[in-house]
Amino acid sequence: MLMDYTTFTREYSSQPTVETYERIRRQFKLVVPEHYNFGFDVIDKWAENRTKLALIAADHNGENLRYYTFWDMKLLSNKFANVLRGLSVARGERVFVMLPQRPEWYEALIGMVKIGVIPCPATKLCTSRDIEYRINRAEMLVVLTDEEGAHKFDEVADKCPTIKHKFVVGGKLEGWVSYEEAIEKASCYLTREEVGFTRHNDPMILFFTSGTVKSPKMVLHTQDYPIGHYFTAWHGHDAEPTDLDWTLSDTGWAKASWGTLGQWICGQTLFIQDSQGKFDPELTLHILSKYGVTNFCAPPTAIRIMITEDLSKYDFRQLRHVCSAGEPLNPEAMNVWKEGTGLDIYDIYGQTETTMLVGNLKGIPIKPGSMGRPPFNYDVAIVDDEGKELPPGEEGHIAARIEPDYPVGLFKEYWKDPGEMAEVFKGDWYYTGDRGMKDEEGYFWFIGRADDVIITSGYRIGPFEVESVLLEHPAVVESAAVASPDPTRGQIVKAFIVLAPGYKPSEELTKELQNHVKSVTAPYKYPRAIEYVEELPKTISGKIKRGELKKKEWEKYRSMGSIPLKNTN
Repeated sequence: MLMDYTTFTREYSSQPTVETYERIRRQFKLVVPEHYNFGFDVIDKWAENRTKLALIAADHNGENLRYYTFWDMKLLSNKFANVLRGLSVARGERVFVMLPQRPEWYEALIGMVKIGVIPCPATKLCTSRDIEYRINRAEMLVVLTDEEGAHKFDEVADKCPTIKHKFVVGGKLEGWVSYEEAIEKASCYLTREEVGFTRHNDPMILFFTSGTVKSPKMVLHTQDYPIGHYFTAWHGHDAEPTDLDWTLSDTGWAKASWGTLGQWICGQTLFIQDSQGKFDPELTLHILSKYGVTNFCAPPTAIRIMITEDLSKYDFRQLRHVCSAGEPLNPEAMNVWKEGTGLDIYDIYGQTETTMLVGNLKGIPIKPGSMGRPPFNYDVAIVDDEGKELPPGEEGHIAARIEPDYPVGLFKEYWKDPGEMAEVFKGDWYYTGDRGMKDEEGYFWFIGRADDVIITSGYRIGPFEVESVLLEHPAVVESAAVASPDPTRGQIVKAFIVLAPGYKPSEELTKELQNHVKSVTAPYKYPRAIEYVEELPKTISGKIKRGELKKKEWEKYRSMGSIPLKNTN
């Protein structure tokens, strides 16, 4: 470990048991330095060992590897920082960054952090309209992207008056500065003293949420955000300095930082692939086998696709820790993965606004389907609308305590949006917007987004539990459960289902799926209505838009004029 933020982590590593975990949680106190900068305090510190490997980058086909030491990352980040300084880009200015997983994204981000310029990552899936919204909402000064992104921006350039500088990676375009040429000419010398110290609570990075219901919000994190992610990496990814970590994530989402910042604090080497287009499970499994990846993190969607492959064809002897994040992972997928690889999947939970809030942690037995338990840097509870902690077994809001100590890793604010701040910060708690319960042993269980919970005949049903059971049936590839209006029950569970190849919609299949849900979970949770669809509506981050499906249901029945119900969900 590069920086000893707490002596407790070393103690727990020597004896990772439930008893040690519980004792340390009672005693834990995180000490954060007054001045902190990830670029200088982590990258440049590791660079003192000039041969220590920071990054291995593969091309789209998983070939043509490029190797970068921490020394390389130090010099390259200094160069981009000096490019921006030469343009008088000041501390606090925002930079739109839209690149795939390639080294330039990492070196540019570190360079910006060093001088207090705020990177604003965006997914490559952004349309020109998305780009225009983000740039104008955050009043950005600089664009950094590749040729494809540059063409998208050019379509709306006249609508983005704050942009003064444009850099293109991997090409040359009229009106754009070549990133490579700018870097080549820049000085690699930069010290903290000449650019000024950053305090731990100064702004560091600005993410946009995926916008499942409303327009994307701007989530501002501070310079100590990476320290929060130290626990994501160490406690969630089981990070060690000799590891090779591969986290599947679009660089436009906060999940990319979940697989970068804490890992580099721990001294891990990152593996990245410039993957573009449709997810390739065979190639992913091949890469895992070929390059000796030791720690792997993937979203549930990728795991579900990977387990459809013949896992016995691949060599997983180097792989020692696997985790999943983004949305809950159903137990069936976890079981199939373990049967094929011999490895558990450690499901972890958090948000764009947080680092890892709850997770299946090393040393703590896994309960399949459970979210796990909180890491040391958060006090998480199930609370009611008034902020009162609820006893085990009762459903409520998943919340993180913010008083008397504000947790390191929790975002500073929804920038320019005090109304949204008031929605989530109430009393002593940050309300995640998710609902769950905690059992007698302290394990958390996810129920669903507060807006997604279905209330039928007095019962509260989380969509995830219905969807999880449906996914166990071989006919189902994807599913989404929502509330649909009903004149007797107020609401019923309706499932939208994407069928697997070889299956066709029929009344017989509908009854079979309904009986399947009844046989596996409580009978009242079964979907009384099922609609078969070609695909489910999703955000550009791949999350299902249940709100859009539910809205259409209620609008459909209102337009019929026969069910004058109020949506009480």
